[in-house]
Amino acid sequence: MPTTPQRDSPAQSRHSLDRRQRALLVLHGVGLVISAALSGWLYFFHLLGSVELWPLFNEIPADIPGDRRAWNMAHLEGITNGVLLMAVAACAPFLRLSTRTAKVLFWSCPIFGWGFTLPAIANAWFGTRGLAMGGGPFGGSLANDLIFLSGWPPMIAAHVAFVLLAMGAWRGYRSVAAAA
Repeated sequence: MPTTPQRDSPAQSRHSLDRRQRALLVLHGVGLVISAALSGWLYFFHLLGSVELWPLFNEIPADIPGDRRAWNMAHLEGITNGVLLMAVAACAPFLRLSTRTAKVLFWSCPIFGWGFTLPAIANAWFGTRGLAMGGGPFGGSLANDLIFLSGWPPMIAAHVAFVLLAMGAWRGYRSVAAAA
């Protein structure tokens, strides 16, 4: 028997992310954790130099490009950003934001989550760092420069999100303190 979805009360939805936004942040978080698992498999095979899934497969040569540090970073970016998006969704009811700032916070989160994770995987695959135009001390390439340029939107989105999270948490704390 179908049920009607629960809606937030008007007072709550006016001050926080709504249920749909929170659910989408959790979904993005799960997707990022899955990307971490997939890049983790590539990391694992890179370290071994072959695909080893005994008893199914044993020593199938695999030349995964990149270095250990880069694959570690790619793997951890997905975990960190995925868990962070789920934490924002979980903490959202405690935030006090206007409808507009809640919308900005909502869109900032997947932008920085995916925008930091996918380039980290690309850096591992292409052997780049993406930290400076032209590669800086790490040597340049077209892949490095494209990855560097792709880092600007998530970097801005992360800073916007952190300011809005701090502002919303402070306002949430003040509203609880005033009610006590």
